[in-house]
Amino acid sequence: LCAERPKDLGTVWSFAKKGEEVHNFPSLPMFLYFILFCFYTVPEYQGEPDEISIQKCKEAARQIDGPVIVEDTCLCFRALGGLPGPYIKWFLDKLKPEGLYKLLAGFEDKSAWALCTFAFSAGRDEPVQLFRGKTEGQIVEPRGPRDFGWDPCFHYAELPKAIKNSISHRYRALAAMSEHFSQINSTSPQSKKKKQED
Repeated sequence: LCAERPKDLGTVWSFAKKGEEVHNFPSLPMFLYFILFCFYTVPEYQGEPDEISIQKCKEAARQIDGPVIVEDTCLCFRALGGLPGPYIKWFLDKLKPEGLYKLLAGFEDKSAWALCTFAFSAGRDEPVQLFRGKTEGQIVEPRGPRDFGWDPCFHYAELPKAIKNSISHRYRALAAMSEHFSQINSTSPQSKKKKQED
């Protein structure tokens, strides 16, 4: 997905509903209201979550040839040492929410955490900055709507959208990124000049 703002900021998701969800977050930074949806083909890398996010962001910046934000999501089972983690997409595709729940049938510990990482790069060959959001929860027998990935077997599916959007891993990662750019904006020469003029 890409977003047009000044300097054609691109935002890359592999699942369009993630972009739709962002539009419904409370206190959404104004620049995200300008997101336009379009798809780029970014390889699904292997490795630890941070490594994957960095590689995806660098590739997206190369393709877009400009500033880009890439989002990556993990669902991590504590009993499995953090797996499926960044490979949840394939686990979900093959096992469905019911199969994810059954993975922990032999374990007493059903705890898990959802991890979202937003990776930002100012452009091709520029460094990548990471912004993370984490939400703790439990793996449960699937229930609720089936329209958003693995939500039915985490604890999101039966939550009202407004509540989910205020506590989700994606919202928290976005909030961290928003705070970072707000601080940069408040200390920029243009911002200081405007304050002096006011």
